[in-house]
Amino acid sequence: MVELIPREVLFGNPERLSPRISPDGTRLAWIAPHEGVLNVWIAPANAEAGVDWAAAQVVTDDTDRGIRMFAWAHDGRHLLYLQDTGGDENWRLHDVDLETMQRRDLTPFDGVQARLVAMERKFPTEVLVGLNRDNAELHDVYRLDLVTGELAKEVENPGFVRDTAEAQWRELLTIPADDALTSDAIAFSEDGSSLLGTTSVGANTGRLVRIDTTTGAQEVLAADPEADVGGIRLHPDTREPQIVAFEKDRAEYVVLDPSVSGDLAAIRALHPGDPMFAGHDDADGTWLVGFTNDSGAVPFFAYDRASQTGRFLFEHQPALSRYELAPMEPFSFTSRDGLTVHGYATFPPGAGRSALPMVLNVHGGPWARDSWGFDPEAQWLANRGYLCVQVNYRGSTGYGKAFVNAGDREWGGKMQDDLTDAVAFAVGQGWADPARVAIYGGSYGGYAALAGATFTPDLFRCAVDIVGPSNLKTLIETIPPYWAPMIAQFHRRVGDPAKDADFLWSRSPLSRARDIRIPLLIAQGANDPRVKQAESEQIVAALIEAGIDHEYLLFPDEGHGFAKPENRLRFYAAAERFLARHLGGRVEE
Repeated sequence: MVELIPREVLFGNPERLSPRISPDGTRLAWIAPHEGVLNVWIAPANAEAGVDWAAAQVVTDDTDRGIRMFAWAHDGRHLLYLQDTGGDENWRLHDVDLETMQRRDLTPFDGVQARLVAMERKFPTEVLVGLNRDNAELHDVYRLDLVTGELAKEVENPGFVRDTAEAQWRELLTIPADDALTSDAIAFSEDGSSLLGTTSVGANTGRLVRIDTTTGAQEVLAADPEADVGGIRLHPDTREPQIVAFEKDRAEYVVLDPSVSGDLAAIRALHPGDPMFAGHDDADGTWLVGFTNDSGAVPFFAYDRASQTGRFLFEHQPALSRYELAPMEPFSFTSRDGLTVHGYATFPPGAGRSALPMVLNVHGGPWARDSWGFDPEAQWLANRGYLCVQVNYRGSTGYGKAFVNAGDREWGGKMQDDLTDAVAFAVGQGWADPARVAIYGGSYGGYAALAGATFTPDLFRCAVDIVGPSNLKTLIETIPPYWAPMIAQFHRRVGDPAKDADFLWSRSPLSRARDIRIPLLIAQGANDPRVKQAESEQIVAALIEAGIDHEYLLFPDEGHGFAKPENRLRFYAAAERFLARHLGGRVEE
């Protein structure tokens, strides 16, 4: 087989990530490690000479979890970033003044979550911030003055449309429950006369529509019969849609504004991957573009619109180029009740395509999807000798409302059947050895792993659960307070603990813990606000009581997933040993 890719290369810190150009186009910011922790760096840049990497300097001073979300303020002086504590998701908004290097915690409130709501070129020293300070369930909008640091409440939540700042809020449209996961608001037009949104009302897939804010009349701007709108590039000033992406096996792009058709063609010529629009300067003359790439590192380019040329900036992890990676191959099959289910298969390079040990890697959400592109877990599994199968089971988004709604009240039911059918498909193709199949996943994927171990224990050799719920009743009863506006969705799509206690218990892996006959690896973050530590503790207690083979990893400084590289590397080392012990794959010593 091919050379082992070190876990450090796949799951350690990237070399560089998330380029952002300054509003005036003279500086580039990005995320990179500083003393082993991800921080924000800046360097001078221009269209002619490119980036002066030798002049790069780190401008933030995080020494713990690392920074992953940041943005330039439109004044070009302040860099804004979000950070939580130990994975608790109570994000605070910070800034650094690039002239004085003064750093501030702009929302220093305990137990409060900050969200960056909006920044406008017309108001370069002001930012709108959402804070659930007065009501833990709702984020009110505050106006933040970047000069003084003053926060003033601007609007109380809820609200939707008003004709003037003094007018009362009014309802513009109502989305039926069936369309809730395939509809969303995107942006108001520059003059406020219309709202861009996606909606599946009157159709199956989520279409891009323009809604008149006076009459509510809708105009369809872009639609695809097979896929929801997956991404939109807006003009930064007019907010008119220019490019729309529909995500199928790969992304497909539709140009709505002829003035950018040449730009898209020039960008697509830079790299065979699918482009991701990562930002622009205020003049909209320079675009930053990344390319999702299934068998290589993610490259980023600065694209100059005047010359329609792109300048390479960096790859997120250039060390990957030293190793042979595997392509991610789309496939589809028909479920036992007639639905078309899509997925991706990643085969181990140099190991053939038949009778392979297989890992069914289940995505989280569940209202999300797997996509084509670089996936470090898929590459890790394939490199270790496993066929990695990823399935967009019913309930996954992107395929229209009929498909996502087919997952309602089907946790542990037909959603799990789709995963079982995916195993049967892989075995039927001759790809997988039916005696060597593992189920693996995080969040909902962790629940699916536990469900596989309890509901179909003879199908899998072993299971890996990362921050997965074991009891659906306690999961729903302990969601974060700011998820309360979505509680009706949980009650509709999973179950209502007040009305469906017996049903939820029957679909909870904890109820069938004594049926487990395969080894489990369970990993949990102690500060997880979504899937509480008790969700793992109660299934572990049941495993201990029943004498079932298991390993349990608890990370005291993590939340819903593992942000710190030392924790990621510890988990993947344990998972690698676990899978090798039960499926026979390779291990990096």
